[in-house]
Amino acid sequence: MSEERTFIAVKPDGVQRGLVSDIIGRFERRGYKLVGLKLVQATKELLAQHYAEHVNKPFYPKMAQFMSSGPIVAMCWEGKNVVKQGRVMLGATNPADSAPGTIRGDFGIDLGRNVCHGSDSVESANREIALWFKPEELINWESNQAKWIYE
Repeated sequence: MSEERTFIAVKPDGVQRGLVSDIIGRFERRGYKLVGLKLVQATKELLAQHYAEHVNKPFYPKMAQFMSSGPIVAMCWEGKNVVKQGRVMLGATNPADSAPGTIRGDFGIDLGRNVCHGSDSVESANREIALWFKPEELINWESNQAKWIYE
C-alpha cells in the first residue's frame, strides 16, 4: 500500500453548513485512512503561508478574510493515489464546473464558497500538511480494512 498523504480542509462555509461528516464519510467510504484531524481558526499568517503563490493577487485579501472568518476542519488522509483521487472527489475549483457526485458539484454554487480545499500535488500536500499539523498530531496506524481495499 502507498503511504501517500494529502491535505483536505473543510472551509468555513462547509463547517457552517454542517457538511463535515458528509465529506469525511466520502473519503472513508472511498477507502482512505484518516491520520490527522483538527478544528482550526486559521490566522492571517498561516493563510499567507498556505496560499503563498496567491498573496499578491487581487483576489487574495477577500479569500484570506473568508478563510479566517470561521473554523476550518483540517485533515490529513492517507492511501494510494490519495492526492489525485482527492482532487477528483472534490471536483473542479469552480462548483459551476463540478460534476454531480463530486463534493463541490453536490454542495457548492459559488467559486468563493467552494466548501473544501485539497492539495494539488504530492509536493503541495507535504508542504500543506507540515503547515497545518505538527508531526505528533499525525497518527500512524493500521486499518483492518486495508486488506479489503488494496491488493
